[in-house]
Amino acid sequence: MPVFPYLGGMEVRLNNPDIQAKIDRWVAETGRGPDELVEDAIAGYFDELTQTREMLNSRYDDLKSGRVKPIPGDEVIARLREKSAARRSQPGSSRATSHAK
Repeated sequence: MPVFPYLGGMEVRLNNPDIQAKIDRWVAETGRGPDELVEDAIAGYFDELTQTREMLNSRYDDLKSGRVKPIPGDEVIARLREKSAARRSQPGSSRATSHAK
């Protein structure tokens, strides 16, 4: 089982053979070390997590301040169903043409 040093002595042990295989493949394809790949993956994860949290906080602030109004769940479902039905009824859509055959 490989051990990856991470940030000053922290060790990462992978128990999932699928993840290990992906890392091995990336190491072979890129020539980068597994520790570097794991560090990049974790850094990217935290960057995305930070962006998502900031976006959610901003949306929450918009709702709380009244700048935007929430849409009831049943209305959201109705809108999605309308869009889906409209898309299916468009000429040339794959579903519309497959039913016509």
